Amino acid sequence: MLSIITAVYNQKSMNELFWENLIKHTHHKFELIIIDNGSDDGSAEFFESVGAKVIRNGANYSYPYCQNRGIEIAQHDWLAFLNNDIIVSPDWDKHIIDSMIANDLDVATACGVEELENKIETKKLRRRWNKVKLLMSIFGQSKCLLSLSHKLMYLNWSAFCEQRYKQFEKQIRQGFVGNTVVIRRDTIDKIGLWDERQQGADFDLYFRTLERAQKFGDIKPVHICLDSFVHHYIRLTAKKKYPPFVDADNLISITAKWGESMVNDYRDLMSH
Repeated sequence: MLSIITAVYNQKSMNELFWENLIKHTHHKFELIIIDNGSDDGSAEFFESVGAKVIRNGANYSYPYCQNRGIEIAQHDWLAFLNNDIIVSPDWDKHIIDSMIANDLDVATACGVEELENKIETKKLRRRWNKVKLLMSIFGQSKCLLSLSHKLMYLNWSAFCEQRYKQFEKQIRQGFVGNTVVIRRDTIDKIGLWDERQQGADFDLYFRTLERAQKFGDIKPVHICLDSFVHHYIRLTAKKKYPPFVDADNLISITAKWGESMVNDYRDLMSH
């Protein structure tokens, strides 16, 4: 059983598309926990209508604050933290969990447009997406256009994902793609909850697992599962205007916590 935790603010068209693919492509039984940050477009009501557990914040809170509220009510031993502006692939969860078990991982992510198996392939896919998403920058982000852009990007989504699975089954790469993060529940006891000072929470999670691995050796740093691909609309939906975070005064930068040297070391790692 899987607990999926997702924070939302408006974007009802994207939320509907997210749900349709989640229910279609998730292999394991799951509960969906939605942290709603004050949506006024019917998004919270939509998720309630499909049986999700909805926590209404009533205001816009930062990413880690929302994820921790989800953990408080999550019932299962596998926790998946998903952005709402993604389209998951067939059996995305099974592939990640199987790979985590095979590679003895406590925390892992899917791969995607942000990071693939190497720098060259990542650049090729990013260029392709940059061309396709021009459609929505011109005509808007209706559910129809979101679906069309995804279709133009991959042509046959299932075949694209199946090909990657066959090519990269259970292969991993150190690093992360923050839109889809899976954590074993007992790992929270080792590394703690999401740091509510860090909006760049995916970077922080990586550094915390790396630190734990170096100090105690009882977990591995976050790795990317190359056989599970998730499409992320990235900055396309991030361009939507959001109210300021009500906990903004609590937030600090990733470099303020970890230092520029550690951040640069990670960037060097992912550039190869």
